[in-house]
Amino acid sequence: MSIQHIDDHTPPFGDAAQEREWLAQENAMRRERLQLDPAGDDARSRRYRLLARTLREPLPDALPADFARQLAAQVAARPDRRAASGARFEFALMLAPATVLAVAAGVVVAIYGDAWLPSFVTLLPTPHAPTTRWLLALAGCLGASWLLGLWQRLARAQAF
Repeated sequence: MSIQHIDDHTPPFGDAAQEREWLAQENAMRRERLQLDPAGDDARSRRYRLLARTLREPLPDALPADFARQLAAQVAARPDRRAASGARFEFALMLAPATVLAVAAGVVVAIYGDAWLPSFVTLLPTPHAPTTRWLLALAGCLGASWLLGLWQRLARAQAF
């Protein structure tokens, strides 16, 4: 038994269950709009009436004008411990394979070093060759550049 008005238009449904559901929704909305007593309604109609009542209420007020400033102040006030622990975890994940790789390289050199290490020694320049002085100059320049960059980073970090 559904309450239907002459003005109502029921769309065509291919499924009887969908049509019953649609009629229950429309009936509940109509009963809520007319403010009829909900005592005789079943649980489904009460839920639909509550939904209709909620949809008719005005939207809550907008966010405060200084919402972004308040949120930024809250975020800045407390350090993010999760980001720090995440960085430590990522560092551990990076350090573990690097350590395994270094140990494996040491084992390979210990086991097979006698076979191929002498061939690398022949690639090195003799101590009195002119290329030795250039290689030492290059190593000195690279080391000095690295130390200067490290010193500048430390000086900037202490300034702030």
